[in-house]
Amino acid sequence: MSDFRQAFIEFAIARKVLCFGEYKTKAGRLSPYFFNAGLFNDGDALRRLGQFYAKAILAAEVPFDMLFGPAYKGIPLVSTIAIALAETGHNRPFCFNRKEIKDHGEGGVQVGAPLKGKVLIVDDVISAGTSVRESVNLISNAHATPCGVAIALDRMERGTGALSAVQEVSRTYNIPVISIINLDDLTDYLQSNNEYTHDFEAVAQYRQRYGVM
Repeated sequence: MSDFRQAFIEFAIARKVLCFGEYKTKAGRLSPYFFNAGLFNDGDALRRLGQFYAKAILAAEVPFDMLFGPAYKGIPLVSTIAIALAETGHNRPFCFNRKEIKDHGEGGVQVGAPLKGKVLIVDDVISAGTSVRESVNLISNAHATPCGVAIALDRMERGTGALSAVQEVSRTYNIPVISIINLDDLTDYLQSNNEYTHDFEAVAQYRQRYGVM
């Protein structure tokens, strides 16, 4: 596991973004862990989060011309990621959308740089893939090209079928999905830390039941 991935797990645990116990998912499953990116909710946490995204994006070596963040969670994410990338010498324009069409001022649903070229979508997680689908449609309608999605965590968990939500998105739109960490990284971390022996066993059992390779 890359150093920045381990550091991100420790960061998420310290912020109580990543917690262990028993949590009911939207699918009705009892999960032994929970990830709530909404708790990256102050300036320093958001700054560091953007840096972790930037490291994952650059490590993936996916060519892109600009960033797009879907409303609403994607708005602070795309902003902090753009800043973090610029600090590493990779200055890219960014854009996000409104939920409602604005009929005055500049109008429209897009805020920021015009959508063009290869566009990398950023979000926190992929659950049902609804946000990605809406983003892909918006980008394509602007005659730009969606080139990938960057998320914080890939749960590597089956959706409604045999594939995970991430795999379904990647296959449907023929684009890569980049994650700061995935379930492999999390289980490796838990297994290597004696204080998380019980949590590792619970996550391993959950993965055996619901996980995908």
